[in-house]
Amino acid sequence: MKIIRKAKEMQSLVSRIRRTRKKIGFVPTMGALHRGHLELVSSANKNSDFTVVSIFVNPVQFGPGEDYGSYPRKAGKDIALLKSCGVDALFLPQVKEMYPQGFSTYVVPEGKFVETLCGAKRPRHFRGVDTVVAKLFNIVKPDIAFFGQKDAQQCAVIKRLVRDLNFDIDIRIVPTVREKDGLAMSSRNLRLLPRQRKNAAGIYRSLMAAKKMMKSGVTKTEKIRETIKKMITEWGGEIDYISFVNPETMEDLTTAVPPVMIAVAVRVGRVRLIDNIAVN
Repeated sequence: MKIIRKAKEMQSLVSRIRRTRKKIGFVPTMGALHRGHLELVSSANKNSDFTVVSIFVNPVQFGPGEDYGSYPRKAGKDIALLKSCGVDALFLPQVKEMYPQGFSTYVVPEGKFVETLCGAKRPRHFRGVDTVVAKLFNIVKPDIAFFGQKDAQQCAVIKRLVRDLNFDIDIRIVPTVREKDGLAMSSRNLRLLPRQRKNAAGIYRSLMAAKKMMKSGVTKTEKIRETIKKMITEWGGEIDYISFVNPETMEDLTTAVPPVMIAVAVRVGRVRLIDNIAVN
């Protein structure tokens, strides 16, 4: 596995690969890799000839007071893991490589799909996401890029980025990978204390209870929201949002009539976790 830290070197490598007509698969990450990331890598290996993974904790998508400084960083372990998975190249840039002095050009998404869920709570977040993803796409030049369904709103934002800016890239969404107790895998799970980790499994249980209510014919979002809220707050979770949205446009829905995505953000201690399920 080649480890590359400079953008121009990465661009040079993928240009040579493209001349051989090999298909490039790309998995952008912020590191602290887990089984969810490895599922993305596996999908890239199966659907492309040359797999590139990036690890970059992007400061631009974190707001004031968020966890940029404490975000898990495990480069040594991540490198060993990626080598064992058959990754061909790892792009591992420093902040100054991605945002050199004087950097002033940002990609700013607009519209309903960035005004709900995390976009409402973190107003500059997707500006940072779109900017770094656009840069990574220009550096890696993938044919296919792989993202996880857990970050459903981010997936919608990136699909729109690709469409609106004419990136010739196929975006593949891989289903959420979960622990045995249902907790969606996330790098932030590493920051949970043992008791918090056990309690956090209640997020998924509340979503499944909501899905069961919908399947039984309940369509009032407030009634379903109250059930989710009660289940989460009884073990001490602090709710950031509970939303019912169109899974394609991310627009808020007034009734829980399929297709609908139920999305939540919950603070467990100082850790903010997100999850979602789709009901079709």
